[in-house]
Amino acid sequence: MMLCLLGVIEVSRLLFVINTLGESTRRGARLAAVCPVNDPAIAQMAVFNSSGGTNSPIVNNLTTGNVLLEYLDVAGTPIGGNLADPAVYATIAYVRVQIQNYVHQWIFPGGLTFNMPPQPSTFPRESLGVPRNEPIQAC
Repeated sequence: MMLCLLGVIEVSRLLFVINTLGESTRRGARLAAVCPVNDPAIAQMAVFNSSGGTNSPIVNNLTTGNVLLEYLDVAGTPIGGNLADPAVYATIAYVRVQIQNYVHQWIFPGGLTFNMPPQPSTFPRESLGVPRNEPIQAC
């Protein structure tokens, strides 16, 4: 009976982490669509840390280093180069955030690890932190 209970707890934790990582990418992509390009607050808020730190208070071992933010053109290809250049900046059509290289640590049995697959979220570009006819402001 105890083994079944521990198994249910582990599966429940895994489902919680999977759902939280999905919400993390959705939250990060939504912020990236409306915040200035490459604002560090995007990754911090994506991992649910509004105090300016790099670690998630909700999911163990999730940090801003696991957040990959990409700006995409109309074809969905990541844009390289200087995004501050107006010509390059004008080609941004979408933003994509994904959690990469996250390893889930099992508590039972024996502390096994599970490499979580990336869960990307893509949103269309919105203001990118530039309100109409106003100067750029931070999120």
